[in-house]
Amino acid sequence: MFSSTLFAFQTIQKDTSYTVNSSYKKYKKNFPNIEIPKPQHYENVKEISDEVYKQIGERKLHLDAFVNTDSLLKPAVIMVHGGGWKSGDKSHMKPMAQCIASKGYACFALEYRLSDEAQYPDGIYDIKEAIQYIKSNAQRFHIDTTKVTILGTSSGAQMATLVGTTNNNPNFEESTSYNTSTSVQAIVNLDGVIAFVHPKSSEGKMAAWWLGGTSKEKPNVWKEASALTHVDENTPPTLFISSQYERFQAGREEMIEIMDKHNIYSQVENFPDSPHTFWLFNPWFTETVNYITIFLDKTFKKGS
Repeated sequence: MFSSTLFAFQTIQKDTSYTVNSSYKKYKKNFPNIEIPKPQHYENVKEISDEVYKQIGERKLHLDAFVNTDSLLKPAVIMVHGGGWKSGDKSHMKPMAQCIASKGYACFALEYRLSDEAQYPDGIYDIKEAIQYIKSNAQRFHIDTTKVTILGTSSGAQMATLVGTTNNNPNFEESTSYNTSTSVQAIVNLDGVIAFVHPKSSEGKMAAWWLGGTSKEKPNVWKEASALTHVDENTPPTLFISSQYERFQAGREEMIEIMDKHNIYSQVENFPDSPHTFWLFNPWFTETVNYITIFLDKTFKKGS
């Protein structure tokens, strides 16, 4: 593997083209009843903002934690925002993180290096190191390190699924000071492609910028970065929640077929009349959280 940090010691001008408000304005015409869910205050959720989990030179990467305050060890949910690998922000995950945490979980919304700063696979390294950091602080966060979910939205779902299908694969990990595992026990994919080169996929400029070249220029990288390449008997149970747009489902059927051969649980939920970023808006937000928590309860709270 390689590292391709572009501006390790420069001030990064963050791309703010993808925001919840910009998506709202984009979709309001076709979906006049959509609403942005407001962040909520839950008495049983402790929030920690902008905790540093990794530093590269002067560059610090942060996470936001939303931890249920009951006395039980909690499953952890690592959350990776979307934005075409180039934009987006961990704050996009806050309403969902608060809500899921209130139901008995510890949620962690991650900042990671975007493609204007660092190309593939650096963002994957960041997410894997965040998992190690969170597990290393399991006592403080009061989490069960054997019950960890990686959840992503859009391009974040592509990354999350790649992270989950490369459990304990040293080719996708940097050397760190942690001796904790990067493995996860469940995947939640919200409208993220599983295979970059696929009849349903139409990934282009944004993916090429993150992957360091087009599919013709870097065919091996495009294949390696596709979660479908790594699906096997070690793949964790996976929940797929999809919009009406088939291109974001590229590789899903093939992934499920492999999982079925190994008797690994998968679940598919679809919103047939929804925008791509359905999780950011009601009426889909509440149902999305319900699908996720039911899946997590089934996966981690059996018999509890």
